[in-house]
Parts: sequence; structure tokens; C-alpha cells
Amino acid sequence: MHRGLKALLAVSVAALATAAATLAAGSGTAATSDTLVFGSAAEPTSLDGAVVSDGESLRVIDQITEGLVGLKPGSTTLQPLLARSWKATNKGRVWTFNLRTGVRFHDGTPFNARAVCANFDRWYNFTGPFASDATSYYYYTVFSGYKKKAAGLTNSPLYRSCRATNDRTAVVTLRRANAAFLGALSLTSFHMQSPTAMNRYGANKGRLSKDGVFTPTGEYGVPGGQAVGTGPFKLESWRIGDRLVLVRNDSYWGRKAILRRVIFRAIPDNAARLQALQTGEIQGYDLVEPQDIPTIKRNSKLKVLDRPAFNVAYVTINQKVKPFDNPLVRQAVAHGLDRAGVVKAFYAGRGEVAHEFMPPQVLGYAKDVKKYPYNPARAQQLLRQAGLTLPVEVEFWYPTDISRPYMPDPTKNFQVFAASLNKSGFKVVPKSAPWRPDYVGRVQAGTAGALNLIGWTGDYGDPDNFIGSFFKTEQGQWGFKNPRLFKLLERGVAETNSSKRKALYQQANRLIMQFLPGVPYAHTKPALGFQRNVAGYKPSPVTLESFATVRFVG
Repeated sequence: MHRGLKALLAVSVAALATAAATLAAGSGTAATSDTLVFGSAAEPTSLDGAVVSDGESLRVIDQITEGLVGLKPGSTTLQPLLARSWKATNKGRVWTFNLRTGVRFHDGTPFNARAVCANFDRWYNFTGPFASDATSYYYYTVFSGYKKKAAGLTNSPLYRSCRATNDRTAVVTLRRANAAFLGALSLTSFHMQSPTAMNRYGANKGRLSKDGVFTPTGEYGVPGGQAVGTGPFKLESWRIGDRLVLVRNDSYWGRKAILRRVIFRAIPDNAARLQALQTGEIQGYDLVEPQDIPTIKRNSKLKVLDRPAFNVAYVTINQKVKPFDNPLVRQAVAHGLDRAGVVKAFYAGRGEVAHEFMPPQVLGYAKDVKKYPYNPARAQQLLRQAGLTLPVEVEFWYPTDISRPYMPDPTKNFQVFAASLNKSGFKVVPKSAPWRPDYVGRVQAGTAGALNLIGWTGDYGDPDNFIGSFFKTEQGQWGFKNPRLFKLLERGVAETNSSKRKALYQQANRLIMQFLPGVPYAHTKPALGFQRNVAGYKPSPVTLESFATVRFVG
């Protein structure tokens, strides 16, 4: 269950050596004035934004594709992108988008209203392995269903139709008002992709394993394949275990990128990413471990950039796994997790204990939710009250080979949580899986045990993007039906009056923390490390930064 110090050191040294060898092998990517090498924590799962929800995929896709609307750099403020302007009519059910002219996809085909409708209709018409909350996660959570009901999911589609009245005007009709709709369109998963390329390279081909892991089977969005948008960079190549290369789109409709190439290299080990930055093999990386920040700050050739805190780390409790359908058992889990200990030990003063599933700056945060301080005796009492014999065995999953903004070192978090649960009347059975391709899919499908470590970085500044994404509909990850909560969150997303929305989401947060579908444990301010001569990188609260403005100075 727990690794000894000697074993931990051996694994760390081995990972460091492997990563260093990978960096050196056949690369020759020394820093130049027109090429930046960025160290990623993991490989993307796919470059088709419609079928991913992980940050490492979205970071790359965000350079290749663009949405109708975007976010002002460094903020969650909406701004025009492929749509110059928009207007809502019929009580927020009809949205008319006036599109930019003269824009082309990387394959030379025109971006126009027909392309917009092709993308919307593609998502709506997903079937089979694509019509799953484990595959098209964002579409299902935002649009609440598909044209054809998907197996095991509720179906209340928000989308009705899209009509191209001319090349520059797309009219999207919804079945009901939705206050979060426009903000949701800034999500990378709803960016515009070339309909021609998607058809040609089999974007709608894929399979879903029994564990909920989606695998594309066409040539679109995969290593060695194609991904085609309108963005400032184009995909040149992607080889797993080596590199993913983007090149400047010299036909871009807006201000051209300064860099000629951006190379993403997956270096899962935290220490190896730091070493690569120190040696100059990479020029930047995200998810700096809190304890490594002083090391970077002491180096005159390096610098730290702070990302605004806009995230939550949590432990899922899957209620389809008995006895976790019993609220007393879920309360025992909450009291058995030493959340303050984890935050104090592994977040270096950059984190705070989370008491609900969204950060305090989001509309609808409630200060008076039920709280669950670490109390092993109380946890044991609750388990006995539930009629259980101690210890209660629980399968607890955590991801390997990954760092996340809300969870710099999942293994360390898991080890502390497992120890505290074992003191609280549980017997933890540890399970792990690599982030790519298995872990996220298993969590979303509900096949990653009764408990698992996961988290969320907000995509735009709306409560629906936090608790709405998690709890507005029935999902495999949580394994419950709560019509009262579902209806409350549907009311919240449809309410256009800000003060009324705030009250509804505060009510929802109180209900969630009483019902306890999971246990939030940390909000944190992540850090990025860069070579000091890298300029123009603007940290975003939603972790999606454009590399088009990045340059070398000095």
C-alpha cells in the first residue's frame, strides 16, 4: 500500500533518468529565437476537442482551433473571436452570430456559417461510443443530451438547430434559455474544426471500452494524424514518447504568431521537468511543484509565473458502489480524509482547504455549507451507525505519471488520504492507472472504484461550469440520481437575473455538501516555470494560454 522512502527514491531517480534520456534522444531542440519547447505533464489523449476534457489535450488544441467567442487573455471575460458579434432573441433561445469573413481552415477550406452548423450538428448527432459522458463530456454536461438518447444517460437536449442564413450569419436555436450558453462556447471542446478534414480523416470513428476509455480509430486527432482548425498554429507532427510539433499558420486571419514552432514534450516526472528547465532543454513548463518554486526563483536565468487560483481538487464517492450509497458512510469518508494535512504538506502555502466544489470567487459560493473536519473517531462512529463491521474495505484510485494544477503530486495526496482513512475505520485497497489513456475515462465512466482522486480547473467564470458540470445530470462518475438537485441546477442555469442566480447556486452548494457526492479538499494557485528570456506568456485562470504572443527577449 505505502512505498518506503528507499523505494520512492529509486522510482524517482529511475524516472528522472528515463525522462532525461528521452529528452536527449534524437531531439536537437536547443533553444532558438523562433522555437519554444514546452514541457507537458502528459501526452494529449486526442486533438479532437469534442472528445477530450483533460488540460494537456486542451492546451495543444487551443493553439490549433478557435471558437466563436474567446476569453480575454489572463481573465474569464468573454470577447469576440470567430464571431464578430452576436445577439440573443426570443427570450434567450435564438442566438445570431455574425462571423468574420476571409477566414480559412488550415486545409484551405472556408470558415463560414455552414461550417459552424456542421460542427454544432456533429455534436448533437453523436451516437454510439461518442454519445457518452466519458467521451463527449463537455457536450453532455453543457447541452444535456443528444438527438438520440444515449444508453444510461438522461436526455434533455438544449440544442435544437443551426441555420446558415448566409456565409457570415449562423443562427443557433436552443430549446430553452441558458444563461451559461455563451460562456460555454469559449470552451475548447466547442471550437470550430474543418468539416472537410473531419469527414476525410474519420473523426467520427472510435470505440469505447467496457471501462469507459474512448479510443479514436480514424486518422483525426491521433498521433500521426490530422487536426484542422483556424488557429495561429498548425499541427505538423505528433509522435508519442517523443514530441508534438506545431508550426506557425502564416495564413492566419489575425495577428500572426511570433514563434515559428512550438514543441510540446511530455515529461511526467516533476523533478525531470524542473531539471529540463534548468539545463535549457525546455523553455517552460506548467504545474511546478510548490516545493520547487524557491529553486526556480533562486536561479537568475529562470522565473516563476503565477496562475490565478480557479480550481478544486476533490475525492469522488461513487454511490453505485455499496455501501457508499448510504449518506452515513459518505460522511465517514469526509471525516476520515485529512484534507488540512494534505494541503499543509504538499501545497507549500499556495493552497487552501476547499469546503465546496467551486472556488470562492465564483457566483453562488456559500460560506455556510456543512463542513467535515478530520475526525477518525467520528468516522468510525458513523460507520458503526450505518450497521457496518470495521474495517470497511474501499477501493481507492489515483492517477500516475501526472501533475495537475489542483494536485501537483497525486501519489503523495493518496498516501496521506489512505493512511487517514485506515485510521478512520476503513481498509483502503489502492488502485492506480496512467492518466493517458485510462484514468480520466475510468473516472468519468464510474469504473475507478468507490473513491478516486480527481479535480477541475474552471473553463469560464460561471457556476454552471463547476457544480453544473458535476451535478446537473446523472453521470457515471458519481452514480446517483437526485432530482431535487438536478432541477435546482437547471433553474440556476436558466435564470438570467444575477441576484436570483446567486441565491439558487448558494442553495445548491448547501444541498450538495449535505448530500455529499464527493469531498472537495483543495483550491490552489498553480505556478509555471520559464526561462527568464521568454516573454509574452499570459497565465490564465482556466489554464489555456495562447503561444501566439510568446517571444524571446534579450
